[in-house]
Amino acid sequence: MSGMEGNAPIVYVVDDDESVRESLSSLIRAEGMRVQVFASPLEFLAVPVLSEFACIVLDLRMPGLDGLALQERLAERGVDLPIVFITGHGDVPDAVRAMKAGAVDFLKKPFEDFELLNSIAAALARVGERCDERLAAADLQARYERLTPREREIMFLVAQGKQNKLIAHELGVTESTVKVHRHNVMTKMQIRSLPGLTLALQRIRREGP
Repeated sequence: MSGMEGNAPIVYVVDDDESVRESLSSLIRAEGMRVQVFASPLEFLAVPVLSEFACIVLDLRMPGLDGLALQERLAERGVDLPIVFITGHGDVPDAVRAMKAGAVDFLKKPFEDFELLNSIAAALARVGERCDERLAAADLQARYERLTPREREIMFLVAQGKQNKLIAHELGVTESTVKVHRHNVMTKMQIRSLPGLTLALQRIRREGP
């Protein structure tokens, strides 16, 4: 797989109705997305590796394991792909349960093509936001790792709101040395303000190893 197709998002369709699988597959492919169809939740759960740039269009009522149960199984496995539920006879409690568990939408059949495509777009946008957040966190961590041990030490003290004079006293260095290190920290971290530095440090601590 290469070129645009290899970079296209993938939509996993899980529905026990073959005609529904075929029609949804044609609709989604026509929009330039890749599709994989599954006749049951167990068939889907057997997939060894799932794409990260993907979402799931999931039928609610199926023999054996149903859509809500699959949603729970995926959560237990740490699979966080957004789900668009489709159903011919779902009720309000089902919809509430699905949405509380993180579903993007809950569509009752028959629905218009544009309704499903809009829901898929919203689901993939959510995936894109998560990818952006991970990239931003990785970039922040990389900048932090470029700091020297002394610069990191001063970054922690600055983030606590301590003045240069106090930091110099604590570390046994001159105030001008602290100013140089502080400038280097702000430059390397690409941060302009103390609140920004504090937030960056909180995120590094939260998402660091």
